[in-house]
Amino acid sequence: MDATKIDAVLAGMVDKLSSIEHDRWSHWQRYMHGKAQAQPDGSLVIPSELVRQWNSQMNKSFAELSEKEKDSDREQVQKYLPIIAAVLKQNI
Repeated sequence: MDATKIDAVLAGMVDKLSSIEHDRWSHWQRYMHGKAQAQPDGSLVIPSELVRQWNSQMNKSFAELSEKEKDSDREQVQKYLPIIAAVLKQNI
């Protein structure tokens, strides 16, 4: 497959992958909002233990994460693979 074809195939995947990304982000927001305390003004307060946990995770590379944390990231990536596989099968 030449570079022009690769670019076209990738461009064709953007909306499908973006849909998965939006679903992932929405799920995360629902999770976070469920863990936070709603304030009268509509703002949310995240419990300090979760802030510490998430700060620790976001400041580590993937290689530095625990296996449980890595598995969580792997679970998210698995959602993208069927679309990528289908496109590759159609074009290779």
